[in-house]
Amino acid sequence: MKRILVAEDEDRIASFVAKGLRSSGFTVTIVEDGVAAYEHARSGAFDLMILDIGLPLRDGFTVLRQLREARVELPVVILTARGGVADRVAGLEGGADDYIAKPFAFEELLARVRLRLRAAHTPEATSLRVGDLTLDLMARRAHVAGRAVDLSAREFTLAEVFCRHPDQVLSREQLLSHVWGLDFDPGSNIVDVYVRYLRRKLGAHRIETVRGAGYRMPAAH
Repeated sequence: MKRILVAEDEDRIASFVAKGLRSSGFTVTIVEDGVAAYEHARSGAFDLMILDIGLPLRDGFTVLRQLREARVELPVVILTARGGVADRVAGLEGGADDYIAKPFAFEELLARVRLRLRAAHTPEATSLRVGDLTLDLMARRAHVAGRAVDLSAREFTLAEVFCRHPDQVLSREQLLSHVWGLDFDPGSNIVDVYVRYLRRKLGAHRIETVRGAGYRMPAAH
């Protein structure tokens, strides 16, 4: 099980990221300042760090620079509200492996994390299969019983979440945070709308409604 260090001083974001990563099979440790981030990152106990720039005691750019000067090769994904070009360039040139600006969709962060872990470790599978539904994660294409199905980017991401958790009941809140991100209106019915889209394209039987709980994709159709 891969170990992720999350260096983030805003409790709401740290909890959101940690919850999503843990539900995706990672072990997560949260630190809230730059000094702790540096000490944990150089310990050798982690496979990747998600690093905020605006940390107290020592900012993320300094943490990153000190780690690279110490020849610590831990993959680092910067996650910050500072999304300007100059900040992105500074982060990537300073040794970050990736850079994501807030607000963000969790599924994008998860994809970036997996990509960086693949680069450093054994490659993961590039496709998902549930029954006769296959998702090609590299080409972002879907096939049902060998027939190509045209999905929008958001539809594909939602289908990917279901395929990664077959037979598991996923609440609307979980789906909203994974696909649309932390700052999307929790009162929106967008999840239900996109589930209808997927049912229309993939088959109405493929996603079940679990009354009062959410939705589930059965492992066998």
